[in-house]
Amino acid sequence: MFTTRRSFLKSAFAGTGLVAYGLDAPRFLTRAVAATPRLDEKGGKETILVVVQLTGGNDGLNTVIPFSDPLYASSRPTLKQKPADIKKLTKEIALHPAMAGMAELWQDQALSIVQGVGYPNPSQSHFTSMDIWHAAHTDGPYSDGWLGRSLGRMNRGAGSGYHLANKGEASPLALSGPVKCPSIASLADLELHTIGQNGSDRRKQRETIEQNSVSGSTGANTALLDFVQRTATGTFATVNRLREIAKQYEPKVPYPQNGLAERLKLAAQLIDAEVGARVYYVEQDGYDTHADQAGSHARLLGELSSSLTAFYKDLKARGQEKRVLILTFSEFGRRVKENGSQGTDHGAAAPVFLIGGKVQPGLIGDHPRLDRLDDGNLKHHTDFRSIYATILDQWLGVKSKEVIKDQFKPIKLFKA
Repeated sequence: MFTTRRSFLKSAFAGTGLVAYGLDAPRFLTRAVAATPRLDEKGGKETILVVVQLTGGNDGLNTVIPFSDPLYASSRPTLKQKPADIKKLTKEIALHPAMAGMAELWQDQALSIVQGVGYPNPSQSHFTSMDIWHAAHTDGPYSDGWLGRSLGRMNRGAGSGYHLANKGEASPLALSGPVKCPSIASLADLELHTIGQNGSDRRKQRETIEQNSVSGSTGANTALLDFVQRTATGTFATVNRLREIAKQYEPKVPYPQNGLAERLKLAAQLIDAEVGARVYYVEQDGYDTHADQAGSHARLLGELSSSLTAFYKDLKARGQEKRVLILTFSEFGRRVKENGSQGTDHGAAAPVFLIGGKVQPGLIGDHPRLDRLDDGNLKHHTDFRSIYATILDQWLGVKSKEVIKDQFKPIKLFKA
């Protein structure tokens, strides 16, 4: 049977959502689910970064709380957290009461908190500030991201990434770059779907591809179809393995019932299956708390804390905790004084969390002083790009000067 280039591609990849990636998508899947785990130069499994974005501007002052400073309570008559409820880390600093799980990670020496993180001349626009964090520069235009620029440079160019998304959630700018990073909400999103709706149609299509029954074409068209056949054959094997991952994976600890936890559990599945990805990106929305902040912020921090704790404990039970680093960030913090709607408005500096078996545990940098504000906002003392540069150079094995425009001083984020 004569099969044209157009009809072959249409029948092979129709309805998948992957056709938007062109021929790179199946090649990506086949490469990502390699049979043998990749090793670094020292013979160990390659390190992995999981980024959790707190979208909306997290109120860092009610997340990492300087409870011993009287200005904290006086600035927040309704939003201040009670000393009896907070999770004390030191004599001066505590976590929000909803963050019991993160307090456990602190006790387990698996949590690092970088205080006072931001950048010069901070923007209080959600869009601009998020673009700055994603692109890792402040001068625009913001066309690609720090991770997107990094993936092709990871250990001989084999790095890959996943955006673990809510349904319909756009891929973040941070992952934009030469290497394609698909957005998926479940393992099922990586499966190929055929035009036909029954098993017979699917079997026929698979037989057509795997038996290389593409004929009647010549020249460059034949070469293209041969390439697609080889790629699609590997992709069918990939899909079968992904199905097995979903069937066989049993979390070592229970995950809470929320969307963030489900996406992190998906990350744990893929990490444990050694699919080859170096970066996973997850978002938690809802942090723009201008009014009635207390309840919504407690819920968000509770979800964040319980989800991250389950994820880390699951990884640790599988012996993966020393090769996985979790980074959380938000585009900015909130103002020190609460507003008239029992909420907080857009601010500047905020804390960044790092979780893993190799992080330098404890507080990094002092909490910004509440008596030395910049137009009502906390002043930053650590540029977020110093965190990025340290992660690139010391964790992902990418030269930060090739990814970030300026040189930034490294921070002691990792154990010796």
